[in-house]
Amino acid sequence: MSRQTFKLMLLLLAVSLVLSACTITTNSKKAGPEAAVYLTLNRGDAWLPMINVANASGQLLTLGDLSVNLITLDPQDSKAVYLASDQGLFYTYNIANGWNSVNSLPKTAVNDVRVDFQNKCIVYAALSNRVYRSDDCSRTWTQIYFDNNQGVNVNTIVIDHYNNRNLYIGTSRGDIIKSIDSGASWRTIQRLNEGVVRLLMSPLDSRQLFVATVKNHLYSFSSNSVTDTSDPTNLEKNFLVSNWTSLNDFLKNFNLGSNFRGLVITNDAILFLATDNLILRSQDSGFTWDNIKLIPPEKDAVITSLAVNPKNPAEMYYITKTTFFRSLDGGTTWTNKKLPVTTRVGRELVFDFTNPGVLYLGTLIVKD
Repeated sequence: MSRQTFKLMLLLLAVSLVLSACTITTNSKKAGPEAAVYLTLNRGDAWLPMINVANASGQLLTLGDLSVNLITLDPQDSKAVYLASDQGLFYTYNIANGWNSVNSLPKTAVNDVRVDFQNKCIVYAALSNRVYRSDDCSRTWTQIYFDNNQGVNVNTIVIDHYNNRNLYIGTSRGDIIKSIDSGASWRTIQRLNEGVVRLLMSPLDSRQLFVATVKNHLYSFSSNSVTDTSDPTNLEKNFLVSNWTSLNDFLKNFNLGSNFRGLVITNDAILFLATDNLILRSQDSGFTWDNIKLIPPEKDAVITSLAVNPKNPAEMYYITKTTFFRSLDGGTTWTNKKLPVTTRVGRELVFDFTNPGVLYLGTLIVKD
């Protein structure tokens, strides 16, 4: 156990006492109120509910009856965690101190939230058909993108880790849109006939991006990272899309199912695609794939989220609505445990890239 993980465990112990639910183990039927967010320190053997919300009044506030859409970590600091929910945005710089509510954004569904790779106080959030930017650690926000069709959602945001002035967003209409000036202006660089649900950038080369769609189609393309707004003669070069590749012919022999569930890339650029039926792995940017064998048959898998250790791709986790699955040998063998929920279902699973064994679980309210 690392020193950092040990310190985190001590802090979380104090939180668990306040929550009065203590540790909810995966073997228990139910212990205390079910939570929107859980945390494990031991690779899913036991879970802590993480629902406290910091406030100035001294009263005990909690996340309440919200559903989690997405959880993301600051790429420079894994203690900084952002929670995109159906009732607004929350964040914490130390989970033991509880969550902070972002009251300067609308209390509506947040589709995505991303933190700048070079400046942790620069944060982007996608809400409905809009994108907001904060330059002061989520205190204030400025709207930087607006789609005139209110029925279009901005589903995904990518920040260029080489040149943070470059931003990419994907919409439910099928647009891939780029900004080369931190969101001051935008240009559509590609249009698809189906909604974009995830954009993903290679950690080894920010010029390479992957696109996942609502119909489980997958594409890759190259985009210029060395952009220059001051030279109008090279404007087209800034937005050039090259090597547009459909990876769907390489996936046609797999039973992908009907729902996209995750696109993950490790530090050494191993790509994982999860649908509700299966998990695939590619070591050559999507041209060949391995079908990772799961315990249930494909038709019964019902995957809702996938998490992979970015430093060790053999360490894999996925969840269904009620069950947590773990493999430490690249999917050769799996163990499974019941999730600590009965009235909620598992929705989001995120790996802490700094602390081995630490994962966040986001849940969804079951609607009748």
